[in-house]
Amino acid sequence: MNVTITCPNCGSGIHVLPNQAAAQAKCEICEHLVDVNFTSKDEASTLCQCPVCSRKDFYQQKDFNRKIGVTLFVLAAIASIWTYGLSFVALWLVDLVLFKKLGSIAICYKCQTIFRKVANIDEIRPFDHEMNDRVIYADHDFEGKPLSH
Repeated sequence: MNVTITCPNCGSGIHVLPNQAAAQAKCEICEHLVDVNFTSKDEASTLCQCPVCSRKDFYQQKDFNRKIGVTLFVLAAIASIWTYGLSFVALWLVDLVLFKKLGSIAICYKCQTIFRKVANIDEIRPFDHEMNDRVIYADHDFEGKPLSH
C-alpha cells in the first residue's frame, strides 16, 4: 500500500510506505512533521484505520486527478462551440476508457489521506456527501459504519 498524506501546514503531498517503526512523516516542501501510527495490517495493505487521524471512515474513487478532469471538461465546452457538441461525446468516450483502465483509491473523510494499492478496496464504499458533511463540519465519527437514517 502507498500512502499520500496531505501536509496540514502547506497542503502538499507526503508520500510514505507503511512502516510500524515510523512515528512521523516529514514534508519535503515545508519540513513539517506529521505523526503517523502504522500497524501490521497497514504493512499487509489492509486498510482498517487511518494512520494519521485514527478514523475508520473512508471512501473509494477512481485514481484520477480532479484538476485534469475539470480542465478536460472546460476544453470540451469551449470546443463544443465549433464541434456542435461532438467534443462532449469525445470526452465521454475518453472518460469511459479511463474509467475502465484506472484503479481505485481509498481516501480518509477526515484528513484526506490517500491510500493506493489497498487489498480490501472492495469493502470500502463510494463517496457519500452527507457522510462527508457530517465528518467535516460536525466532526462526527462513524467508526467505519455506513451512514444510517
